[in-house]
Amino acid sequence: MSKAQLKKLLKSFTKEEIIDVVIELYDARKEAKEYLDFFVNPNDDVKIEEYKQIIYNEFFPKRGEPKFRFSICRKAISDFKKLKPHPSCIAELMVFYVELGVNFSAEYGDMWEDYYITIENNFGKALEFLYKNGLLTDYLPRIKKMLEASEKCGWGFSYGLYYYFEKYSS
Repeated sequence: MSKAQLKKLLKSFTKEEIIDVVIELYDARKEAKEYLDFFVNPNDDVKIEEYKQIIYNEFFPKRGEPKFRFSICRKAISDFKKLKPHPSCIAELMVFYVELGVNFSAEYGDMWEDYYITIENNFGKALEFLYKNGLLTDYLPRIKKMLEASEKCGWGFSYGLYYYFEKYSS
């Protein structure tokens, strides 16, 4: 069903029928419940901390070794974006993810090539988002700190990060 068809169908419903559909959706899907809860009570600070914790746990779990499941990190950012928070909150989560990746490598030593490529690509996405939303200058101190930390890492990691930085900061 297309959005146009759905809109036409919903227009034919009574107010009570629409309420019933929304309540059923709320009960049926975790994502719908989360979206509607955030829509009704958009507490950016609480929600961003929840998503930061998901990403943090991939690098620094409470127990066991780090898993580095970048798919989990990407999904956390994607799911957070779907809630339609303020762009500054999305930027914060994207930068936080890259900071963890850079800092982990700087602190614990060389990682594998795909690790660096993934962090570099996400750095590029974060910078593009910051640039498009006029937030780049707000994050410059943290970005510069990441760039400095990346110089301790292998595989030419810092070159990749500097490439993206030059692309969006000029």
